[in-house]
Amino acid sequence: MDIKYILAEKVRQAMTQCHITTDKPVSARPSARPEYGDYQIDSMMAIAKSQATDPLKLAQRVAGALMNNSQYRHIIARAEAVHPGFINLFLNDRWLLEQAELAFNDPRSGVARQPAQHVVVDYSSPNVAKEMHVGHLRSTIIGDASVRTLEFLGHKVTRVNHIGDWGTQFGMLITYLELAENDGNISLSDLEGFYRAAKKRYDEDPAFALKARSYVVKLQQGDEYCRRMWHKLVDISMAQNQKNYDRLGVSLQRKDIRGESAYNDMLPEIVDDLLERGIATAEQETVMVFLDSYRNKQGEPMGVIVRKQDGGYLYTTTDIACAKYRYQALHADRILYYIDARQHQHLMMAWEIVRRAGYVPPQVSLEHHKFGMMLDKEGKPFKTREGGTIRLAELLEEAVVRAHKLVSEKSPDLSAAELTELSEVIGIGAVKYADLSKNRITDYVFDWDTMLSFEGNTAPYIQYACARISSILRKAESSHPLATTLSGDLLFSSATERSLTVKLLQFEEALLAVAKEGMPNIMCNYLYELASLFSGFYASSPILSHDHPAERQSRLALAALTGRVLRQGMDTLGLKAPQRM
Repeated sequence: MDIKYILAEKVRQAMTQCHITTDKPVSARPSARPEYGDYQIDSMMAIAKSQATDPLKLAQRVAGALMNNSQYRHIIARAEAVHPGFINLFLNDRWLLEQAELAFNDPRSGVARQPAQHVVVDYSSPNVAKEMHVGHLRSTIIGDASVRTLEFLGHKVTRVNHIGDWGTQFGMLITYLELAENDGNISLSDLEGFYRAAKKRYDEDPAFALKARSYVVKLQQGDEYCRRMWHKLVDISMAQNQKNYDRLGVSLQRKDIRGESAYNDMLPEIVDDLLERGIATAEQETVMVFLDSYRNKQGEPMGVIVRKQDGGYLYTTTDIACAKYRYQALHADRILYYIDARQHQHLMMAWEIVRRAGYVPPQVSLEHHKFGMMLDKEGKPFKTREGGTIRLAELLEEAVVRAHKLVSEKSPDLSAAELTELSEVIGIGAVKYADLSKNRITDYVFDWDTMLSFEGNTAPYIQYACARISSILRKAESSHPLATTLSGDLLFSSATERSLTVKLLQFEEALLAVAKEGMPNIMCNYLYELASLFSGFYASSPILSHDHPAERQSRLALAALTGRVLRQGMDTLGLKAPQRM
């Protein structure tokens, strides 16, 4: 249920009855304080300005229309206009209970399926021949939260793991391995050492560099030996990456990989097309596209190289091919990229060429959902004490070890198996949630103590709320018949019950916002507020010990619905909700 949309529609209808016409949008938002109602309409100011009228008087007319028509009173108990032109809306308690009953009896907790779009999401994108490091975490888990949310809402999602599996580094590695006569078993840690040695030799030995470049050409031309070694390097890297994905609870699989190499055959055709249509120009065998919207220091249009003088192609050419393929072959309605903020201009320039060439029409959205960096407590990029890059596998292992120590101290009666399982759930969940709960556009500070805390906006706090609700329901099942419906005869017996119900009914609004903006922190904030409201409800409203059977049953149903919404929300973030803690 999208209450914001429902209320905005009612306000638009009331405006029509008042003969108020406008092309300005009308929107509702949850009120910041209870005295301002459950929702507020602040659109009257913009509408009044466009019509050169008093916003307060306009708001009073609309509020009056809402109150004088019985079709609105079923949903809106009270509408009041306040200075300078807000409309405060108080929802009808009976309607809230009816909607909560519908949500309770719906496995989807009242969330409607949206008209399905085909959304292609590009995320994670590690390099081959290197282990994933902490710099890959944000793209991987933010992108995965996005695809999980989109799928829950009913969209068709194609995951794309655009790995760096092409280019000069493979020529260097294949040459190095051939000279070392190493064609046998290789581990990923071996590869990293080989890569460093190959890079050093490439920079220092002209003959080695020449052979490496020739092997890149052979690889592009399909040479059997080069292709066999290339496949080996890719397989070794992705096998280790899949272990990280599985431990993180990320839904990427081997079938989702479509690396740079997949677009190799498209590049000559694209460059020829750009030249033929006058979009690109050739200068001494270098092919460039000049963009008027990007200027150099001299005020001249910037040139974007799409083919080098030696016939090689650049990342820009590949990204043009990616967008073209995702629309023309995959038939995407919307294309999302979860890529580092530092790549923003690069993507914008590539997409300008894509639009100019007509490879992706304007109605298909190309969106860069950029993100900031992970920093240490001193505000510097998060690295080892020695200044090296932290491997993702090592970070996850440390999270589980820290969680194990914490859980064993808090719950010493757990069996060894329970302790191991819970440590994994809490440790991995803490790392993911700490990242997901931050606005992805900004940098954020990595702090072990904060992320593993059972207080505040953290994964353990949300997980503990889930475990507490599970405990309540288990005890209720053994002592009372568990509620299966909310009775329409029930009234709210406390303000905390009403506040919790309103928040439960806002679940769809949070999902829609995440799907639109690609901001998982919206869901994190929603879950934290929901868990906090449940904590207040639990403290002030006895459930199992309540003497009145009907009210006890209603409170049990509210607890059960809260538990389900918390679990469903956490699942969209790729987090697990334990039954016990």
